[in-house]
Amino acid sequence: MVHVEDRKHLPYTDAVIHEIQRLCNISPMAVPHKTSRDVTFHGYFIKKGTTVIPLLTSVLYDESEWESPHTFNPSHFLDKEGRFIKRDAFLPFSAGRRVCLGESLARMEIFLFFTSLLQHFRFIPPPGVSEDDLDLTPAVGFTIPPSPHELCAISRQ
Repeated sequence: MVHVEDRKHLPYTDAVIHEIQRLCNISPMAVPHKTSRDVTFHGYFIKKGTTVIPLLTSVLYDESEWESPHTFNPSHFLDKEGRFIKRDAFLPFSAGRRVCLGESLARMEIFLFFTSLLQHFRFIPPPGVSEDDLDLTPAVGFTIPPSPHELCAISRQ
Protein backbone atom coordinates (compact mmCIF):
# COMPACT_ATOMS: atom_id res chain seq x y z
CA MET A 1 0.00 0.00 0.00
CA VAL A 2 1.32 3.44 -0.96
CA HIS A 3 1.50 6.29 1.56
CA VAL A 4 2.10 10.02 1.07
CA GLU A 5 5.53 9.64 2.72
CA ASP A 6 6.56 7.28 -0.11
CA ARG A 7 6.56 10.17 -2.58
CA LYS A 8 10.09 11.25 -1.62
CA HIS A 9 11.32 7.69 -2.29
CA LEU A 10 9.67 7.51 -5.73
CA PRO A 11 11.18 10.40 -7.70
CA TYR A 12 10.59 8.85 -11.12
CA THR A 13 6.91 8.26 -10.36
CA ASP A 14 6.61 11.84 -9.13
CA ALA A 15 8.34 13.04 -12.32
CA VAL A 16 5.93 11.00 -14.49
CA ILE A 17 2.92 12.54 -12.71
CA HIS A 18 4.31 16.05 -13.16
CA GLU A 19 5.09 15.42 -16.82
CA ILE A 20 1.56 14.15 -17.42
CA GLN A 21 0.19 17.34 -15.85
CA ARG A 22 2.59 19.50 -17.88
CA LEU A 23 1.89 17.86 -21.21
CA CYS A 24 -1.84 17.18 -20.69
CA ASN A 25 -2.90 20.31 -18.88
CA ILE A 26 -6.72 20.37 -18.83
CA SER A 27 -7.04 24.03 -17.83
CA PRO A 28 -4.94 26.13 -20.22
CA MET A 29 -5.97 29.48 -18.75
CA ALA A 30 -5.76 30.82 -15.21
CA VAL A 31 -8.60 32.71 -13.59
CA PRO A 32 -8.78 36.39 -14.60
CA HIS A 33 -6.49 38.78 -12.74
CA LYS A 34 -6.36 42.58 -12.62
CA THR A 35 -3.11 44.46 -12.77
CA SER A 36 -2.38 46.22 -9.47
CA ARG A 37 -0.24 48.88 -11.18
CA ASP A 38 0.82 50.01 -14.63
CA VAL A 39 3.16 47.42 -16.09
CA THR A 40 5.13 46.87 -19.27
CA PHE A 41 5.22 43.22 -20.29
CA HIS A 42 7.21 42.06 -23.33
CA GLY A 43 7.10 45.59 -24.71
CA TYR A 44 3.35 46.05 -24.19
CA PHE A 45 1.99 48.66 -21.79
CA ILE A 46 -0.80 47.33 -19.55
CA LYS A 47 -2.70 49.95 -17.55
CA LYS A 48 -3.47 49.47 -13.83
CA GLY A 49 -6.82 47.70 -13.35
CA THR A 50 -6.71 45.87 -16.70
CA THR A 51 -8.15 42.37 -16.61
CA VAL A 52 -5.66 39.80 -17.86
CA ILE A 53 -6.11 36.07 -18.31
CA PRO A 54 -2.78 34.23 -18.09
CA LEU A 55 -2.31 31.43 -20.61
CA LEU A 56 -0.62 28.78 -18.47
CA THR A 57 -0.10 26.48 -21.45
CA SER A 58 2.35 29.00 -22.90
CA VAL A 59 4.65 28.35 -19.93
CA LEU A 60 4.09 24.59 -19.85
CA TYR A 61 5.19 24.35 -23.52
CA ASP A 62 7.82 27.11 -23.48
CA GLU A 63 10.84 26.02 -25.54
CA SER A 64 13.17 28.14 -23.38
CA GLU A 65 12.04 26.26 -20.23
CA TRP A 66 11.71 22.65 -21.41
CA GLU A 67 14.26 20.61 -23.36
CA SER A 68 11.54 18.84 -25.36
CA PRO A 69 8.30 20.77 -24.69
CA HIS A 70 6.02 18.74 -27.00
CA THR A 71 7.31 15.30 -26.01
CA PHE A 72 6.51 13.21 -22.93
CA ASN A 73 9.78 13.33 -21.00
CA PRO A 74 9.77 12.71 -17.21
CA SER A 75 13.45 13.71 -17.08
CA HIS A 76 12.20 17.32 -17.23
CA PHE A 77 11.68 16.83 -13.48
CA LEU A 78 14.79 14.82 -12.59
CA ASP A 79 18.36 15.94 -11.94
CA LYS A 80 21.42 14.01 -13.17
CA GLU A 81 21.28 11.76 -10.07
CA GLY A 82 17.61 10.89 -10.67
CA ARG A 83 16.29 13.07 -7.83
CA PHE A 84 13.03 14.95 -8.31
CA ILE A 85 13.40 18.68 -8.95
CA LYS A 86 10.75 21.38 -8.82
CA ARG A 87 10.51 23.61 -11.89
CA ASP A 88 9.36 27.24 -11.73
CA ALA A 89 7.75 26.83 -15.17
CA PHE A 90 5.44 24.08 -13.88
CA LEU A 91 2.15 25.92 -13.32
CA PRO A 92 -0.80 23.56 -13.82
CA PHE A 93 -2.63 24.99 -10.77
CA SER A 94 -2.29 28.68 -11.77
CA ALA A 95 0.20 31.17 -10.38
CA GLY A 96 0.67 33.97 -7.91
CA ARG A 97 -1.80 34.79 -5.19
CA ARG A 98 -4.62 33.18 -7.16
CA VAL A 99 -3.06 29.71 -7.16
CA CYS A 100 -5.52 26.88 -6.51
CA LEU A 101 -6.16 26.57 -2.77
CA GLY A 102 -6.50 22.80 -3.10
CA GLU A 103 -3.15 22.32 -4.87
CA SER A 104 -1.38 20.47 -2.06
CA LEU A 105 -4.39 18.21 -1.48
CA ALA A 106 -4.71 17.59 -5.23
CA ARG A 107 -1.01 16.70 -5.55
CA MET A 108 -1.28 14.25 -2.66
CA GLU A 109 -4.45 12.65 -4.06
CA ILE A 110 -3.03 12.38 -7.59
CA PHE A 111 0.10 10.68 -6.25
CA LEU A 112 -1.85 8.20 -4.11
CA PHE A 113 -4.40 7.42 -6.82
CA PHE A 114 -1.82 7.05 -9.63
CA THR A 115 0.65 4.91 -7.67
CA SER A 116 -2.10 2.71 -6.24
CA LEU A 117 -3.48 2.04 -9.71
CA LEU A 118 -0.04 1.22 -11.12
CA GLN A 119 0.75 -0.95 -8.12
CA HIS A 120 -2.35 -3.11 -8.63
CA PHE A 121 -2.94 -3.02 -12.41
CA ARG A 122 -1.21 -3.13 -15.76
CA PHE A 123 -3.04 -1.08 -18.41
CA ILE A 124 -3.18 -2.22 -22.03
CA PRO A 125 -5.31 -1.37 -25.07
CA PRO A 126 -8.31 -3.65 -25.65
CA PRO A 127 -7.95 -6.67 -27.95
CA GLY A 128 -7.51 -5.65 -31.58
CA VAL A 129 -6.18 -2.17 -30.71
CA SER A 130 -2.47 -1.36 -30.71
CA GLU A 131 -0.84 1.40 -28.67
CA ASP A 132 -0.21 3.26 -31.95
CA ASP A 133 -3.98 3.28 -32.60
CA LEU A 134 -4.67 5.29 -29.42
CA ASP A 135 -5.42 8.90 -30.35
CA LEU A 136 -4.02 11.20 -27.66
CA THR A 137 -5.21 14.38 -29.38
CA PRO A 138 -7.15 16.40 -26.78
CA ALA A 139 -10.62 17.84 -27.37
CA VAL A 140 -9.94 21.58 -27.46
CA GLY A 141 -12.32 24.07 -25.87
CA PHE A 142 -12.40 26.34 -22.83
CA THR A 143 -10.80 23.38 -21.08
CA ILE A 144 -8.79 20.62 -22.73
CA PRO A 145 -10.29 17.33 -21.56
CA PRO A 146 -8.72 14.05 -22.64
CA SER A 147 -10.44 12.03 -25.33
CA PRO A 148 -12.26 8.94 -24.08
CA HIS A 149 -10.38 5.65 -24.37
CA GLU A 150 -11.09 2.04 -23.66
CA LEU A 151 -8.36 0.24 -21.73
CA CYS A 152 -8.03 -3.14 -20.08
CA ALA A 153 -6.84 -3.15 -16.47
CA ILE A 154 -5.02 -6.42 -15.80
CA SER A 155 -4.52 -7.32 -12.15
CA ARG A 156 -0.86 -7.67 -11.13
CA GLN A 157 -1.72 -10.37 -8.56
